[in-house]
Amino acid sequence: MLKKNIFLLIVILASLVVSACSNQKGSGSEESKGKSSSATEEKSVTLLFSFASETIDPHQDWIGVRAGIAETLVKIDENLDIQPWLAESWERKDDRTWTFTLREGMTFHDGTPVDGQAVKASFERLLSVNEAIGASLKIESMEASGQEITFVTQDVYPAFLSELVHTNASIVKVDSENMEKSPIATGPFKVVDFIPESEIKLERYEEYWDGAAKLDQVSIKFNTDGNVRALALQSGEADIAYHLPPEALEPIESSDTFRVESVPSLRVHFFLYNAAKPALQDIKVRKALDLLTNRPVMVNEIMNGHATAASGPFNPSLPFASELDPNSYNPDEAEELLKEAGYMKNKDGKLEKDGETLQFTLATYQGRPELPLMAQYLQAEAANIGIDIDVVTVENIDSYLWEQQQDWDIVTYSNLTAPRGDGGYFFNVAYLPDGSLNPGQINIPEINELAIQLNKTADMQERISLQKNAVEIVQEQLHHSYILHPHIIVGVNERVKNWSPGSEEYYLITNLMDVE
Repeated sequence: MLKKNIFLLIVILASLVVSACSNQKGSGSEESKGKSSSATEEKSVTLLFSFASETIDPHQDWIGVRAGIAETLVKIDENLDIQPWLAESWERKDDRTWTFTLREGMTFHDGTPVDGQAVKASFERLLSVNEAIGASLKIESMEASGQEITFVTQDVYPAFLSELVHTNASIVKVDSENMEKSPIATGPFKVVDFIPESEIKLERYEEYWDGAAKLDQVSIKFNTDGNVRALALQSGEADIAYHLPPEALEPIESSDTFRVESVPSLRVHFFLYNAAKPALQDIKVRKALDLLTNRPVMVNEIMNGHATAASGPFNPSLPFASELDPNSYNPDEAEELLKEAGYMKNKDGKLEKDGETLQFTLATYQGRPELPLMAQYLQAEAANIGIDIDVVTVENIDSYLWEQQQDWDIVTYSNLTAPRGDGGYFFNVAYLPDGSLNPGQINIPEINELAIQLNKTADMQERISLQKNAVEIVQEQLHHSYILHPHIIVGVNERVKNWSPGSEEYYLITNLMDVE
C-alpha cells in the first residue's frame, strides 16, 4: 500500500508540474499535451519512445520508418507476410536477379518524382554509408529504367526480398542538404525540426501517395526512464508511451482515459556470454549459468506475466521455433556441473579453480527497465552457490560492447530475432564470426555451415527445417541463455484511434492513425 501511495503522489506532482508549464505557455499550448488546438482544430499526437535517436538519417537509424518519414520497397503485415509498399510488384528472374516495379505517381517530400533512378541512387548511398546492411543485402549490381529497378545479388540469395524490409533499406532523396536532421523521403510525414536524442517534430505531407494522413502534426519524444514515460502518459504530456515497466501499469489500466496494449513481440531477452573469456569457453560453466536462470519467475514476477518463457531465440508461435520446453531452473545441477568443471568452494564459500575465483562482470542498461532486474536476479542466484557477479549499468550497451571495447563477461541483451518473419537474419548477424550482432565472438562451425546453406535455400519447408536444426545446436552450445520473449507494452490515450502497436516494432506512425 505504501508503494502504491508513493507512486500516486509522484503522478500528482508530475501532473502539477505539467499543468504549471502549460499555464506559463498560455492558452495556445494545447499541442504540448498532444491535443488539438481549439483555435486551428489541428490534429496532433505525441509519442514517447524509449531509445533516443542521435540521427534521423533513415540509412543509419531505425526511426525513419518508425516515424512515418521514410518507407521501404516492401513491408511485412501483421502475419509477417511480405507485402508491396513503394514497389507494387516484383519478379525473381533467376537465382540472383530481382526486378521491382515502383508505383506510379509517388513523390519525395519536395515533390520530386520517385522513379527507378532515384531508388538506385538511394541504394548506392545506403551501401556506401552502412556496411552492416550492405553485408545483409549482398547486392552486386543495380540497373534502373523508368519505374523499374533491378538488383543482382552476389550469389544465390532467396532471403534478399525479406532483407529489403529492413528499415535502413529506406528510399531517400540522396541530395538532401542535411540527411541527419531533415531527410527527404516518401512517408506520410515530413520533418519540421529535430533535436537529437530529444524530439522530432513532423507535419503531414499533403501529396502522400497512399492518401494524406489524418493527423496534421506528430511529435516523437525520447526518454530512457520507463517510469517517466508512464507518468508522461498519465499527465497528458504523451498520447502514446512505449515500453512501459510492468510495475507501472496499475494506474493506467484502472483509468478510463487510457488503455494498455500488450503485444507478443519478435524480440528475445537473453544473457550473452563472451566467448573470448576462458571460464565461459567451458560449456559446463555456461550451462550452469543457464540453470540459474529462473524463467517462470522472470516472466511472472519481473514482467508481471507480460512475456513468454524462451526456448531458443524465436517466439514459439513461429514455425521454425524450438518445440522443446524452456530449460528448467536447477541450482543443484548447476553446482554439480561446476564441480565437474573443476570448481570447488574455498573457505569463504566462493568457487575457485587453480587458485582463481569464479567471478564475472555483468553489464546491463536501463533502456529496457526489466533487464537490470534480471541481472540482479542472476547475481543473487549465482551468489547462493559461490559465484561472484559484479553488475554494472551502462548508458549505451552497444557502445559498451563495440566501441569502448570494455572488458566484459556477460551482458543482458535484447534483439529482434525474426524482424522480417524469417530466422535466417538472426543466425547471420548474431552467430557468424563477422556478424553485426556478435560482440561475444561466437564461432560455431556447424552454425556457420547451416547459415551458408540457409542463405542459398529458397524452399520454405527446407528453410524451416534448417532453422530448426540451427536452433537445436545453439541451445546445446548455450553461448546465449535465452530468457523470455517480452511483450511490447504500450500505454495509449483513448483519444488515439485507428492504431495499435505491431509485433515487428517497425511502423509506429501511419497515415491512418487519428484522434478524437
